[in-house]
Amino acid sequence: MIGTVREVAPEVDANALLAGAQFIDAFRVDVGAAAVNAREACTRMVLHGPRWIDALLRLRNILVRPFGLKSSGEGEPAPGGMIGLFPVVDETPERLVAGFDDHHLDFRIVVDVSGNAASRQVTSTTLVRTHNLLGRTYLALIMPFHKLVVRNMMGRIVAPAR
Repeated sequence: MIGTVREVAPEVDANALLAGAQFIDAFRVDVGAAAVNAREACTRMVLHGPRWIDALLRLRNILVRPFGLKSSGEGEPAPGGMIGLFPVVDETPERLVAGFDDHHLDFRIVVDVSGNAASRQVTSTTLVRTHNLLGRTYLALIMPFHKLVVRNMMGRIVAPAR
């Protein structure tokens, strides 16, 4: 059904994207005949979200600063530029890979567009590899919010906020 976001089994090569990832999940939304590529889907997900997600990200940046963790927009320039706070590390029209490596954890967001002109699907896959206790603690703290945030962001692909 168009616009319904559902959790699905991840269909990516985790070792090629983030070897040693300890966490991986995926969500899919049917977008019907919408002519959307991976960058457009990711942009709608990230930049057209509700204010409560922006507030959570601002809170996250404040809380992690004392631990020396990266916050929005920090780090090396990304080869594909930035979409919101996510550096784009690889991109084709059908797949966009964003994310970064930090001393506590590494993460990737993979946005895949599949299907034909009459029936397209967008899948967002999240992969995380932790490095230490801080990374494992951080992951445990954000997990209660992760699925809610991703589901909401995926819904924005079909009906971006105005």
